[in-house]
Amino acid sequence: MVGQCLISGVLTLIAGYVLSRKRFRYRNVLAGFITFTMLFHGGMIPTYMVVRNLQLLDTYWAMLLPGAMSVFNTIIMRTSLQEIPDSLEESARIDGAGEFTILFKILLPLCKATFAVIILFIAVGKWNEWFPALLYLNKEDKYPLQMILRDILINLTTINNGAEISADAANEQMQLYKVLMRYCSIVVSTLPILCIYPFVQKYFVNGVMIGSLKG
Repeated sequence: MVGQCLISGVLTLIAGYVLSRKRFRYRNVLAGFITFTMLFHGGMIPTYMVVRNLQLLDTYWAMLLPGAMSVFNTIIMRTSLQEIPDSLEESARIDGAGEFTILFKILLPLCKATFAVIILFIAVGKWNEWFPALLYLNKEDKYPLQMILRDILINLTTINNGAEISADAANEQMQLYKVLMRYCSIVVSTLPILCIYPFVQKYFVNGVMIGSLKG
């Protein structure tokens, strides 16, 4: 999850910066191509073939790279950066600041609320993700947490079916104990994301509402 937040956060910030600069002649054309991908997607099979041809199967990169960019997050980031006056960038450029200095030291602190919300979106989405692991990973030692929880729930169904037809009371108690342990593991595994959310919640309203109000 941390790796996905780092990769996706940096790419989204850079893409939003490029698309928000008025001096970039083809920014509207590029934004149109990016928005087009929200309406039409290659599909699961072509995406799998791309990952396979890049020799990313059964690697952590298969979990990070295919979903590294989100058009929705890029549009939010672009809108937030467009709200910042161009005079700040011009002043920094006169003082000799480069593109990365302007982006990370001047513009990013001014839109940290939006960036925090985007990181929250990425973190929650990655935390709940399990289907790409089912497609791209074969080794169980590389499974993410949600994939492990999926296997637990499947085993839970099997255990419940076995408990219903079991005639031994002791065996039923053991099965119920295993079920309880599995539910406890699910609750414990959801605590980290619940602990992170309150620290980002204060930025949520400001970040989401950027660009929605004028005047």
